[in-house]
Amino acid sequence: MIIDFHTHLFPDAVCSGRQCFCDSEPAFDMLYRSPKSRLVSTAALLAAMDANGVERSVVFGFPWQNPELFRMHNDCIMEAVQRHPGRLTGFGCFDPLARDSAREAQRCLDGGLSGIGELAFYRSGIDAEALDRLAPVMELCRDRGRPVLIHANEPVGHAYPGKAPVTLAQLYRLVQRFPGTTIVLAHWGGGLFFYNLLKKEVKEALSNVYVDTAASPFLYDPAIYRVAIDVIGPGKILFGSDYPLLPPRRYFKEMEEGGLSPQDRAAICGVNAARILGVSQ
Repeated sequence: MIIDFHTHLFPDAVCSGRQCFCDSEPAFDMLYRSPKSRLVSTAALLAAMDANGVERSVVFGFPWQNPELFRMHNDCIMEAVQRHPGRLTGFGCFDPLARDSAREAQRCLDGGLSGIGELAFYRSGIDAEALDRLAPVMELCRDRGRPVLIHANEPVGHAYPGKAPVTLAQLYRLVQRFPGTTIVLAHWGGGLFFYNLLKKEVKEALSNVYVDTAASPFLYDPAIYRVAIDVIGPGKILFGSDYPLLPPRRYFKEMEEGGLSPQDRAAICGVNAARILGVSQ
């Protein structure tokens, strides 16, 4: 079974009228004002899954600042999961700095969603205040055995919309602060996994941390797969396409170019995700 651990869908009202949401939501404006930035609804996601041989996708919305918007979007995710329980696994998403974030996380999990994410700090770093705001959400997911997916990005290299001012030190403090929570760091964790090679402390701190491959064809050489497997093992890597940013087939091609064994590819493309989500293969 191929499981895509990182996809997005939007309510029809947002897909058809994105400009109405840009002025009041700076992060959404940064990422989606351009018509070239695709917004898709449930039907388009399912069609892409069929076209790329993906059996199940983890799907989530957007970290809106406005509580009305993130509740509306999470309702959309819940409805999609209820209609397609064999194809879609939903995560709840919201602005992690919002005052209602813990309450919304509980509502989403009570409503049938299977985790929280993609939580992002697009316009700020993950400082001490952010960690304090995150604490109730992270502890709730720890207690319920649910994963939390956090947006990460490499702190060097070219600039692009959505590249947040999040440092590796901040990500490391996050995983240290919440050792009992299963954490998935998107976009190869910004490269944090490399420090698993250190002899002291880091390997233990990252024991409950996974990385996903979202946006990898835009960011890394296909050799990243082999390097990551050598450093953290195939059991800590999750295939995520970031659809509709990129179709899954782009990743499968790069996995071939990266020289993955069938066993490693099976782990990355489904076995690991099924274990985390508690779904049968």
